[in-house]
Amino acid sequence: MFWKFDLHTTSHIDTLLEKEDVTLTEVMDEEDVLQECKAQNHKLVDFLLRPQCMDDLVTFITQEPNADVEEKVKYKYPNISCELLTSDVGQINDRLGEDDNLLMKLYGFLQNEPPLNPLLASFFSKVLSILIGRKPEQIVEFLRKREDFVDLVIKHIGTSAIMDLLLRMLTCIEPQQLRQDVLNWLNEEKVIQRLVDMVQSSQDEDRHSNASQSLCEIIRLSRDQMFQVQGSSDPDPLLATLEKQETVEQLLANIFDKEKNESAIVSVIQILLTLFETRRPAFEGHMDCPPGMSHPLFSVNHSILEAVRPRLKDFHQLLLEPPKKNLMKTTWGVLDPPVGNTRLNVVRLVASLLQSNTHTINTELINLNTLGVILDMYFKYIWNNFLHIQVEICTAMILAMPPAPTLSPNGQTDAEQDYARESILIKHLFEKCQFIQRILDAWTSNEKEQAEGGRRRGYMGHLTRISNSIVHNCDKGPNGPQIQHIISELPGEDRDRWESFISGQLSDTNKRNTVDLVNMHHIHSSSDDEVDFKDTSFHQDSSLQQAFSDYQMQQMTSNFIEQFGFNDEEFADQDDVVDIPFDRISDISFSLNTNESANIALFEARCKEKIQQFEEAGSDEEDIWDEKDVSFAPEAQRRPSSGSTDSEESTDSEEEDVKRDPFEVPGLSTDDRMDLCPCEPVGLLLPAECDGWSPANQSPLSSPAQRLSSPEAEEEEAASEQRSVTETVINGSMKETLSLTVDAKTETAVFKRLEQWPHGFFLFSGSLLTV
Repeated sequence: MFWKFDLHTTSHIDTLLEKEDVTLTEVMDEEDVLQECKAQNHKLVDFLLRPQCMDDLVTFITQEPNADVEEKVKYKYPNISCELLTSDVGQINDRLGEDDNLLMKLYGFLQNEPPLNPLLASFFSKVLSILIGRKPEQIVEFLRKREDFVDLVIKHIGTSAIMDLLLRMLTCIEPQQLRQDVLNWLNEEKVIQRLVDMVQSSQDEDRHSNASQSLCEIIRLSRDQMFQVQGSSDPDPLLATLEKQETVEQLLANIFDKEKNESAIVSVIQILLTLFETRRPAFEGHMDCPPGMSHPLFSVNHSILEAVRPRLKDFHQLLLEPPKKNLMKTTWGVLDPPVGNTRLNVVRLVASLLQSNTHTINTELINLNTLGVILDMYFKYIWNNFLHIQVEICTAMILAMPPAPTLSPNGQTDAEQDYARESILIKHLFEKCQFIQRILDAWTSNEKEQAEGGRRRGYMGHLTRISNSIVHNCDKGPNGPQIQHIISELPGEDRDRWESFISGQLSDTNKRNTVDLVNMHHIHSSSDDEVDFKDTSFHQDSSLQQAFSDYQMQQMTSNFIEQFGFNDEEFADQDDVVDIPFDRISDISFSLNTNESANIALFEARCKEKIQQFEEAGSDEEDIWDEKDVSFAPEAQRRPSSGSTDSEESTDSEEEDVKRDPFEVPGLSTDDRMDLCPCEPVGLLLPAECDGWSPANQSPLSSPAQRLSSPEAEEEEAASEQRSVTETVINGSMKETLSLTVDAKTETAVFKRLEQWPHGFFLFSGSLLTV
């Protein structure tokens, strides 16, 4: 949003508007026209406020575009017109809301025959909605003067945008008195009755759905308003009309007294479910009734229950004979008939009726055996979890609710009789419906099917929770004594099966379903508690590791662990800190009980082994991994740079089978050579204290400084301070160059080794030796 900080460049619209003959479409073709309008560009706003421009903008959103216009740009100008008119610019709102001609042109869109163009309807609804919010008095007065407004809204209720416009009139008008006047006006126009008439089999599915949604939203919005505005003495006339017994009876008559239509039935049930919502929070955070508001205000209206009770037999019949549906093929079989949306919503309605806990409703459900039919559906449709959850809700409410209060002959509740009564729903569920036996049979059947290789049935998770609910309410629920008494009167075989089921299969299933979210081991904090490492457990087979760990831990105390690491002063300047503890762990003693003599003998035996040369018999080519004898010669006598191994000297050496020491230094006799430890890398000269050498094997020349001294070397040293020896060997495809440089002045020797492999790969190694 660069225009907020005045960082945007000058818009081309300003230049365009300076033209005398500029048209509205030319301005709307500019890419930044919407941004400039929202930024309230004075030139642009003044141009749009021209009478002809305002008329054209309204025309774009209310009239169908030409059919010959390309589809991708067909609704370009209507869309931009809608955005300009709803950009919430005060001058545009004032001009549109105060000009009756523009309002009549806009209102004329409703006078078109259905169905309306859904896109243009959304443009019309959006423009009129913002006018209702910004200019409520003028728009309400204008609409009330139109006698056919409610008729046209109901006529086009099948268009979702028109339904939204009706709801906007209930939510966007902020002045409380004006809103109450609108509610009274709509109620006088019988908008509720007209919407109810839309929900019948003679209307199409879109009208069913939108009329039902409108009524549901009116119920919720009205109750939310009552929830927020507690001081208002005026009741909501629309909600009062909806809750009347005759209104509910008319709804039910539309679906039962005429041809059965699934869409109409589902829509009516949705309205009833909304009426049965006892308390619905108006906004997040209000889950309970606010102070000063009692629960009866949000309890189910008795007139609604009285209207529904005579029709329970019709809903029960829908469970047995729903609207005919074609068979449904699924991955596990064929459903004929499937559950269907009608029966699923009837079960939801039964769950809501049970929640009201009304004695007359409960008695009617028992007489019809509706609960038994619902249980039959539960065990028949084993993969419909939408049905399973509703049945679980029904059983959970029956088990947990106290007995429904009854009315005495004078119309009052008899508390003493209620205290001693038992729940008729629980008695019916356990005795008539044989709830316990059906659970046990279904569980046994599932286990048998699984044992034969079948799949676990889809209702088993819900069946587990239902069984747990029985056990819980039997012990702690308000109907616990009654449930215990009923179970105790079961036939002996069934009672034993139930007790065995609780302690066996159900208990095992609950254990499997219990998942530890964290490790159950107690976790200590190293900063709070001392850690005893000796309690660390090891596998039984790791005896050696256990012994070694015990040895380590016996020397590693908690004091050592706390002091392990570095102090801040260790990173300070060395000139300032002279007492840095480098040998912190030097006081830890280790006693290793090992056989040192055997180790020494083994080490000396390995040092005395010679490197054997392996050659594969019958091989025409040399193996690049074969070890070759390499000898050092004076630089003046070294081989040509080609390093060919076919030289005469090399051939003679092979025929005489004389193997040279690969680290032989020319000019030195055999006795004068430096002893090299075969266990160390090539070129490394060990001091006399090396454990790999015994005093008997040391050369007489191996002084502590390991000097290279011989008569010839002294003469060379007199002539030159450095002496260099280089040897080049070709071994198959590998070329190897070895060099040894001795500096008498610094008493150092440098050994270098360069291996050149095919494709230009090099391997270099070197050592700096103090001689």
